[in-house]
Amino acid sequence: MEKAAYVSENLPGKLAKINRRMSLVADVVALFRFMSDPEVHWGKKALALGALLYFIIPFDSIPDFAPFVGYLDDIGVIALVVGYLGKQLRNYYMEKA
Repeated sequence: MEKAAYVSENLPGKLAKINRRMSLVADVVALFRFMSDPEVHWGKKALALGALLYFIIPFDSIPDFAPFVGYLDDIGVIALVVGYLGKQLRNYYMEKA
C-alpha cells in the first residue's frame, strides 16, 4: 500500500509538531496501530488510513501552518473516525506505565 507507506514515513514528523500532552496523540497512534494490524478488515483500515492522511497532509481545508486553528479540522476528522470505530480501537491504545 503506497499510501500506508506515506503515512508511516510522515506521521512521526507530524506528531512532533504538536504538543505530546494532547489526547489527540494517543488517538492518532491508536489509529496507526489499528491500520497496521493485519487482522483488521480492509474497509476499516481504509477509514483509519484516510483520517491519518488527512491529519499529516499540510494542505487541507484549514492549512496546518495557521497557528492552532490549523489543527481544528484535523482534530475533527480524527475525533469522528475514533468515535465511529469506538470500542474496536480500545486495544490499540498504548498502556500507561
